[in-house]
Amino acid sequence: MELFFEQSLNGLQQGVMLFLMAAGLTLVFGIMHLINLAHGSLYMIGAYVAASVTQASDSFTLGILAALVAAGLTGMLLEFSALRRLYNRDHLDQVLATFGMILFFNELVKILWGPQALFLSTPEFLSGTLEFIPGAPYPSYRLFIIGAGLVVALLLRHLIIHTRVGMLIRAGATHREMVGALGVNIDELYTIVFGLGAMLAGLAGALAGPMLAVEVGMGEKILILTFVVIIIGGIGSVRGALVGALLVGMVDTYGRAFLPTIMRELLDPASADTVAASMSSVAIYVLMAVVLIWKPRGLFQAYGS
Repeated sequence: MELFFEQSLNGLQQGVMLFLMAAGLTLVFGIMHLINLAHGSLYMIGAYVAASVTQASDSFTLGILAALVAAGLTGMLLEFSALRRLYNRDHLDQVLATFGMILFFNELVKILWGPQALFLSTPEFLSGTLEFIPGAPYPSYRLFIIGAGLVVALLLRHLIIHTRVGMLIRAGATHREMVGALGVNIDELYTIVFGLGAMLAGLAGALAGPMLAVEVGMGEKILILTFVVIIIGGIGSVRGALVGALLVGMVDTYGRAFLPTIMRELLDPASADTVAASMSSVAIYVLMAVVLIWKPRGLFQAYGS
């Protein structure tokens, strides 16, 4: 029971991290119809800036703020200088262009920070543990990530549903010509949306820093899972991104934690570990296939819901 509770929290924490990535990507994909493979590079930039500023200032809070600013400005500059020329192009052109941006940002990071990975310690005020169940301490930092992600989800929902900017975002997703005819600067709106998505990716990277090695190419590893999340949740739906992220996080965590034990009851230990590793790797893709068979367009369709 203690192991199940701990792994449930791990799955929730992974799901929240995926949501921070998926929320921005699904907004860009759903509203601008842009396939942005460089979204993972913004995650990487957030991680590097947070690690550098935290090490220089000894303040994790300052590192997170710097990551938000750096990722947001980078995203808006990227949208203004290059991506807005791709909105009316074929998706294949978008894939090729944004894949080239991945290569560019990877090389830029090597120039600025070098090829060696950076390692960031957990902030001292979050380095302890909490015991919800006696004998099962859980890291405070992971709980902090869960709380921060859920707060961001609530704020993002409020922004999209209850503010004028959110109204324009939802309207621009389906009637961009009409919104433009009413006097709204669509280019400026798209830049704001892209900057918001970039900030969420930068926040995810900053929060991942103390748990993972901050290294070149780290964004590509999480990008595939992020696309799985938005396909499951429904393209353009923030609520779908949250539900899809939590499902993927739970399935992936439970698979890695419990499949080896289950398979050892059926096979010899060596074979059981091999089979369990393979099954846990494909579990999220099986989940995606099942969802698409049930709902080909994903679980949710309402923009911003």
